[in-house]
Amino acid sequence: MNAGLNRQPAEFAVIEPARASVNEPSEAFLARLQGITERLAQTAQRYDDSGEFPHDNFRLLHEHGLLGMTVPRALGGGEADLAQAQQVISAVARGEPSTALILVMQYLQHARLALTPNWPEHLRRQVGLDAVNHGALLNALRVEPDLGSPSRGGLPATTARRTAEGWRINGRKIYSTGSHGLTWFNVWARSDDDDPLVGVWLVRKDSPGVRIVEDWDHLGMRATCSHEVVFDEVLVPLDHAVNVGPSSAAQPELDASGLLWMSVLLSSVYDGIAHSARDWLVQFLETRTPSNLGASLSTLPRFQEAVGHIDTLLFANRTLIESATHGLTPASHAAQIKYLVTSNAIRAVELAIEATGNPGLSRSNPLQRHYRNVLCGRVHTPQNDVVLQGVGKAVFAARSKA
Repeated sequence: MNAGLNRQPAEFAVIEPARASVNEPSEAFLARLQGITERLAQTAQRYDDSGEFPHDNFRLLHEHGLLGMTVPRALGGGEADLAQAQQVISAVARGEPSTALILVMQYLQHARLALTPNWPEHLRRQVGLDAVNHGALLNALRVEPDLGSPSRGGLPATTARRTAEGWRINGRKIYSTGSHGLTWFNVWARSDDDDPLVGVWLVRKDSPGVRIVEDWDHLGMRATCSHEVVFDEVLVPLDHAVNVGPSSAAQPELDASGLLWMSVLLSSVYDGIAHSARDWLVQFLETRTPSNLGASLSTLPRFQEAVGHIDTLLFANRTLIESATHGLTPASHAAQIKYLVTSNAIRAVELAIEATGNPGLSRSNPLQRHYRNVLCGRVHTPQNDVVLQGVGKAVFAARSKA
């Protein structure tokens, strides 16, 4: 891994980005997104090989005003709704999915920030303006080596100790998506009080005592740079405890609307990967002409059926996603959307692998990269077992009330 490239500054120069606005026709916006997809696809293999942070990709997105899409208009952002944010994520994912996953986190954090009353107004403005003007990235750092996924309960081991100077933060976070490219960390921690405060402390990545351990070397989504981040006596001002409350009255991280946003945008990353795999397969079948056949593989019923199966899975995904983004699916079904869309995406790429055999698994072809990437859809919260158990429990709970 090229550590030098990874340590480039996360913030870009102040520019005048080409922001999407109410005056931009949807056709023009979609055409811009298609051009971005094509640009990102050109270097996707390089980032998969190197595992370096895709700085150039985020410069491109910043130039198009896409890093502040969910920042309020009052701060110069796009104040995008779920449908607009989903369009961007889908287009970016078809080009380079690690970039798309980091962008999902940016959109979720800023969309939630606009609705979280606890944040000091000056910090809310600073973080929003940093995204719009400098392309600064923000993400939550929650997972820890001992605790595992916080969605399954427990208190963080990361601590914030109150001092006369401010808070001193100590701890370790793993699977920190976007680590090298982030400017701001929303660090999940607990205070040292008898009834500890639990929640989010805002930390700049360049604060003394912050250290990134380059241990992310995964099968897929390699350019997310989801490294471990270590906090050693990191000092932040007292008002950087931006969203905390007593552990005895802990609040869920996301409400129903937030869960719907998360499920739709995460699912769109893996659906985008499946679309890229489908497009590669179709082109391969149209151009591959075995000498003993005298025609392209696309003329054979077996391969036509395979492509039909893939397109049917992707049609189901599109229907689920569009229903959610148009407000037709209750937020209570958010977890099921994530389960169905990611499962369909994985199966679609598996079908492409089955249809192509050795060519699809060759390192020289992108299909094997799409397969490695799409498998990562299973690891995101909520995991499949939690989704299905929750649905089952709701069924029996409803019957007991009848």
